[in-house]
Amino acid sequence: MTYEKSKFTLRIDRELLKKIHSIAKYNARSTNGEIEILIRKHIKEFEKKHDEIIE
Repeated sequence: MTYEKSKFTLRIDRELLKKIHSIAKYNARSTNGEIEILIRKHIKEFEKKHDEIIE
């Protein structure tokens, strides 16, 4: 199974990015990895309420 990551440009408030970077550093992750985990958690919570997203 091949796992391919897509590239996506994100515009984000500078202070918010600094905070995410601090959290990522605390968790020994890259900032990108931390953002990906946050997105996955949000999707999981959304799907619990609204059923699985199928795309």
